[in-house]
Amino acid sequence: MTVTCLIRHTVIVSLSDRQSERKRSCSGVATVIMMKKLFHLVGAIQFFYGCYYDYVYVNIPATPTSFTPYGGKFKYLTYLDAMIQTAYFTLAFLNDIVGNNEPSPSEKPLIRRLKDRVFSALAFPLAIFVGVSFWAIYAIDRELILPRSMDAYFPLWLNHVMHTNIVVFILIELLTSFRMYPKRKAGLTILSTFMICYLIWVHVIYFNTGIWVYPILSVLNWPLRVGFYLFCLAFACGAYCLGENINKAVWSTEVEKTVRSGKKKAK
Repeated sequence: MTVTCLIRHTVIVSLSDRQSERKRSCSGVATVIMMKKLFHLVGAIQFFYGCYYDYVYVNIPATPTSFTPYGGKFKYLTYLDAMIQTAYFTLAFLNDIVGNNEPSPSEKPLIRRLKDRVFSALAFPLAIFVGVSFWAIYAIDRELILPRSMDAYFPLWLNHVMHTNIVVFILIELLTSFRMYPKRKAGLTILSTFMICYLIWVHVIYFNTGIWVYPILSVLNWPLRVGFYLFCLAFACGAYCLGENINKAVWSTEVEKTVRSGKKKAK
């Protein structure tokens, strides 16, 4: 009788321990999910407010040689990138609420597919390109990218939102949330098309105003300018490949699972 009671007690304790472990595990997962939602929401609000403040309150007086109101804020890649970051983190937050974050669900909702594509082809490579290129040129000669005369209009905190936080937030996102990259050709096509369209837009502004969007372009002759454009395009594409490879390394299990799932569906 005593042995039977002892066995029964042991079984009950074991089951109780398992239930406690499950509760702790579920609690931990719930905390991670909540933290991701909060992170995406903070990112969306931060970049939206940066765009809003820049658009409404940063008013730089026009000058005959260095600044033109032509094109408004939309002539700056920094501003366009901040809009893309706002769109991405908004999509990520909405996907947390109404979409799906499973590595290989039976059917990915549209918002999940759109989120993954925007991150891969635009949000990550542009954030790396804008952040690294801005601070590299700034370190060499800030007058070539953000002249001191703009400090009175462009506050330091906004500079860091637009040029520092974009890199910090997108790297955290890469390391904490899984996404499946598209075929490299498709992703690079989207990115290259965007970059080429932006370069065309920069020249439209120049030929209409005689003023380059960025001072660095005014100190380069045409051969050097073309070389600079090719370097920028190569750098942006390199940033895409960097994100793709880091994603594959960090999320190797999820990538393999998604690939296997795709092959099964194809059969």
